[in-house]
Amino acid sequence: MTLTNPRSGATGAHRGARRPGAGRAVAVIALVAVAALIPLLGPSPALHGTGEDEAPGTGGIALLRTVLFAALSVPVGELFIKRLIRSVPGAPPAVPRSWSVAAGAVGFAAALGLASVVATGNLVPDSLADIDVGGLYATRDGKLALLEVNAFLAAALCAASGRPGTQVWPLAVVVVAEALRAHPTTEYSPLVGSGLTLVHLTCASLWVGGLLYVLRTLRLWRGAEAGGALLGRYARVAAVLLAVLTATGVCSSLRRMPPETILEQLTDTAYGRVLLAKVILMAGVAALALWARIRLARAADPLTAATPARAEVYLLGAVVAVSGLLTALPVPIRW
Repeated sequence: MTLTNPRSGATGAHRGARRPGAGRAVAVIALVAVAALIPLLGPSPALHGTGEDEAPGTGGIALLRTVLFAALSVPVGELFIKRLIRSVPGAPPAVPRSWSVAAGAVGFAAALGLASVVATGNLVPDSLADIDVGGLYATRDGKLALLEVNAFLAAALCAASGRPGTQVWPLAVVVVAEALRAHPTTEYSPLVGSGLTLVHLTCASLWVGGLLYVLRTLRLWRGAEAGGALLGRYARVAAVLLAVLTATGVCSSLRRMPPETILEQLTDTAYGRVLLAKVILMAGVAALALWARIRLARAADPLTAATPARAEVYLLGAVVAVSGLLTALPVPIRW
């Protein structure tokens, strides 16, 4: 006989059935915590034995950049998958609740924190008095930092409006600003580097944010046939995104580390070590993506591909954290 709680109406069996969901929630929280620790604890191990000095606040800056990249990926992925859903025959009308407003607010806070660092001469401010807001308008980095702050604010407002699709424009501004920020004018052919970063960051945002929204959609649709079709369509686009990400990543790395020195720098510089860690993580992501694609093609139930896809999105979270750390470390440019 099943005992029923008179207050909640839930049976003991029902309560037990909810435990796996709670376990997944705990696992996600643990993974987020680990991802947050990567940029915070990463600088010191990466710099150990390289002879390079750690800049003040590297861990904090890396964490802010990780948050900024994640906040960019969420709305970009939502816009991408919502458009993809329209082409899926028999797709249920229900879609997951948008996280774009929250992502825009989080991105705004992260961009504001990074702007405060720029306003103090790329040093972590000890107090509000150290921040020279007016000085932001006098430098290229300061103007780009302000542009990102305003763009995330505009994206959040657009997402909260009756026309959330308009947030694509401020999000594009964030991507362009990040691409320009990553390549100062003192660099050789900075526009080439900015172009590579622009394509790389766009593809990464589509992949990470898109996969997250696909998995949320599959959970809402609860095994509907349209779910397998959506996952298959996303997988085909993701294969192209992976190819472009690989090509732009290799080209960007060769610009910073010439072929004759790349093996040495992968082990002897902080940037090279973190880049190597990112490559290893991306290899794992590619393997999981391939596993999901094989399941889509061969399994009796295509939705079983969601299992490796969930592992893929967790690993992509670690890639985002490593990427945030990578942008905060000294770049070993050798011309």
